[in-house]
Parts: sequence; structure tokens; C-alpha cells
Amino acid sequence: MLTDSHCHLDFPELAAQLPAVLERMAQAQVTRAMCISVTLEDFPRVLALAQAHPQLYATVGVHPDNLEDREPSLADLLEGAKHPKVLAIGETGLDYFRIGDNSDARAAQQRRFATHIQAGVQTGKPLVIHTRSASGDTLAMMREGGAQRCSGVMHCFTETADVARQALDLGFYISFSGIVTFKNAQDLREVAKLVPLDRMLIETDAPYLAPVPVRGRLNEPAYVAHTAAFIAQLIGQSTERIAEVTSRNFDILFKPLEH
Repeated sequence: MLTDSHCHLDFPELAAQLPAVLERMAQAQVTRAMCISVTLEDFPRVLALAQAHPQLYATVGVHPDNLEDREPSLADLLEGAKHPKVLAIGETGLDYFRIGDNSDARAAQQRRFATHIQAGVQTGKPLVIHTRSASGDTLAMMREGGAQRCSGVMHCFTETADVARQALDLGFYISFSGIVTFKNAQDLREVAKLVPLDRMLIETDAPYLAPVPVRGRLNEPAYVAHTAAFIAQLIGQSTERIAEVTSRNFDILFKPLEH
């Protein structure tokens, strides 16, 4: 039993072929997937997917890159989190890659992130955190906002071992995507060796970042099996063991069986 802890099945590339995507997911023994919200405008579509399919779950949140989209209020996030199949708050975090030193954009992202952390703390639902070129500020805001009270996951992890350790110290999980299989990802592979099995998740981030040996294709939940197999070989475990522990970690963090 495999679990894709982060994908975007509402994105047009995958939504257009959803029945086939879900069939391939089942054939690959990927029994569950988390559909991630990136805007409030698209949240109803994400939620509808989760409500229509028992193997799918949802989050509520607005991605840090989407500064032109409707700004989420705390009330918006709390309302979205009321739905039984909404298991987490996010995708949220900080991403300075495109905005560089733009202080206004950084401040806007930080205000948004603070609102999401507050929603996680108030609901007790975990945070799905995206960080890029902003790990120092991301970790500082997690600490200052009390994110350790609701926990969460550092999704599609590409940061250093030190960042991983700090996130683990805050009670967070580390999720690896297909990037870990890429030729130029040796440093990330070393991080994967350090993360305790009981704090590891795997994901596709579909439709992006398809893993080797399907790199270059449109990514989909079925392909999380390749990432599981790669990590298993990397750390000297069986693929079945990686599937088992990452699925159990998904249960512990997101508590889908309570919904």
C-alpha cells in the first residue's frame, strides 16, 4: 500500500484524464493521494475531488507564489478546514526564488504564511509547507508561530541536512518527491539517509517532477512507486517496507481514518 502525500489532480493536465489516472494509481497499488489546494478560487474543485473519491483527500490553503490571487483570511482557512476530508492547511510557506529581495513581496508572503500557521494551530490540522530560497525565514516563522503545536510536513524537500534536522526538531515530517531520483540530487540523497523512517513521507507533486525512470513525462500518483523503490534501495530497505512506513506516517500525521 503506497500513499502519495502531495499531488495536484485538479490541475488541467490531470483533471482531463482523471479516470485513467485513478486507474493507473490503483494498478500501482497507490491506495491514497492528498490533493493540494494552491488558491481559494480552486479549493472547491480540490474539495470536490476528495468528496467524490474515497481514496482522495484535500487541503485548504494558498501557495506563497500566488500573490495576485485572493488573499486567504483566517476565517477562510478555518471554514475550509471544517470539511471532513480536508486533512491539512496548505500548501503554504515562503518562496523567495522568483521575488528575490523584493521586500514588499516578502512581507506579503510572510503575512500569508503567518495566517496559515495560525489556522493550523487553531484547528490542530497539520501544515503542508513549501520553502524555496527561504529556509531561514521559514523555520523562524514556524518557531515564532508555534507550528510545532500542529506539526506538518516539509513537502518536496530539497534543502540541506541542517534544515531537515531543524524541521524534525519541531516535530515535522520530511517528504521526498521524484527529485531524489535525479542525477544531480546527491546532496538530497544524503539527507534521505538521515531522515528517520518514522518521519518520512513520499509524494509526486504531480503533474510535476516525474521520477526516474519516467522523468520528462507528465507526473501522476502511480509514479510515487518509483520514488519508493529508489529510496528503498538507497537506504537498504525493501520497497514494501518504505510503502508501509510512509503510509503509516501519513495516518499518524493527517489522521484520515478519523474522517
